[in-house]
Amino acid sequence: METETSKEKEITTEMQLMGAFEITAPQQITFKQVPLPEPAPDEVRIKMEGCGLCASNLPVWEGREWFTYPIEAGKPGHEGWGIVDALGQDVTGFTEGDRVAAITYNAFAQYDITKASNLIKLPAELDGIPFPAEPLGCAMNIFERSDIREGQTVAIIGIGFLGAMLVQLAHKAGARVIALSRKKSALELAEKLGADEVIPLEDHWQIIEKVKQLTQENFCERVIEATGKQWPLDLAAELTAIRGKLIIAGYHQDGPRQVNMQLWNWRGLDVINAHERDPEAYLEGMRKAVEAVKDGRLEPQQLFTHVFPAEELQQAFELHHENPEGFIKALITFNEKD
Repeated sequence: METETSKEKEITTEMQLMGAFEITAPQQITFKQVPLPEPAPDEVRIKMEGCGLCASNLPVWEGREWFTYPIEAGKPGHEGWGIVDALGQDVTGFTEGDRVAAITYNAFAQYDITKASNLIKLPAELDGIPFPAEPLGCAMNIFERSDIREGQTVAIIGIGFLGAMLVQLAHKAGARVIALSRKKSALELAEKLGADEVIPLEDHWQIIEKVKQLTQENFCERVIEATGKQWPLDLAAELTAIRGKLIIAGYHQDGPRQVNMQLWNWRGLDVINAHERDPEAYLEGMRKAVEAVKDGRLEPQQLFTHVFPAEELQQAFELHHENPEGFIKALITFNEKD
């Protein structure tokens, strides 16, 4: 990881500064001193405790021809939580010192700014627990949109962080869960989380035959595709029962996809794009995630498999890119003194 230049160190001490991480070029992260942001009247400033790394962060770190570098310092961190540090003059309902999770977009930094309407308070029961509420809220929203009921058979394709949370939620809802992943460690984890059957993501037709046998040729009332890739999307449709629901939870970001519309039509599938774009929907999912963690329906702590100090953000990205056996989710954390 590169450090700030001597010129940057000469910035006048009259300006308050903070540390932030900048993706300077593909696969290159630089730590910089940047101006400490001041909240607008309707905003709050958060002293970050930590931030999760999301699969959607990887392309901008890896590099794509459509990105322009350097990326704004702090971006694309959007899974942050921390302590309210400063309030805009019009903000009500929050006080300095409140522990919060937030929808922010520059959370790979010691501080970030967001509108007060983008915050939720974290209750005392969660003190000391890392809480990247944005992806937890996504899992809750996807689960709600999936309409999973007791006694249904649910296939979940892709057991990363999102898929693992959905295994937990579907199992606790009384569904029969079939988990599919290419990683042996992910399948073992899925079993611990309540999956009734686990199937390696290897041969397309063998998987279809296996699920056909497990369901007495009826296939699955619900299939959740959580990889964001073309082949698992193709497979998901094949595993969905007549008049079942195919839920697209994976983040498809690297170009268009093709679908088997003949199969979708013939089986009368309901196809649900479970991504929310309304900030209030995100916040509602985050609130539901708080309650689900409190009552034990969701246990994300065991899924935070790798926690790095913030200064090792580069190593965190490298590990996420490699995605080895045993990896589920990486977090970075900021020291209290930062």
